[in-house]
Amino acid sequence: MSRRGRLRTGRRVAFGALVLALTGCGFQLRRDPTLPFKRIALSGFGARSSQAAALRRAAGTEVEFVSAPAQAEVVVVAMAENRQRGVAGLTGAGQVRDLRLAVTLQYRVLGSDGREWLGPTVLNQYRDMTYNETDALAKELEERQLVRDMEADIARQVVLQLSTLRRP
Repeated sequence: MSRRGRLRTGRRVAFGALVLALTGCGFQLRRDPTLPFKRIALSGFGARSSQAAALRRAAGTEVEFVSAPAQAEVVVVAMAENRQRGVAGLTGAGQVRDLRLAVTLQYRVLGSDGREWLGPTVLNQYRDMTYNETDALAKELEERQLVRDMEADIARQVVLQLSTLRRP
């Protein structure tokens, strides 16, 4: 067997040993959390709320979103949903150099009987971005993408918290 063949065989053996070691220790890829209920109602969100849309996407296809809280097993009530944009840094000439974007969701979770399963919870996401007036259109697109990413991250956190809930 040539030296190159021995190296390939050695690599295969090392890779196989690594795979066995990882499976033996309980390692597994991160999966979407499974929710202990199948029907969710969203209440208190705006008619065209992008945060509500992000929650629907993050929950996956196993869950049905219903419009009436009486039909749902659990109700996610939005108490406050905010987006903010502010100046984080200025140049020596007083022009905006950095912007700070913030997305906040305050919510609570109720059962179908109106009992509180999870008290008021606040989730915040912040991102800083550089700003240049000559690239205003590109920066506007970047800002929209950052806000979308922050909303998706908040939605994943809500779904993760929902996956840990049990009936009181």
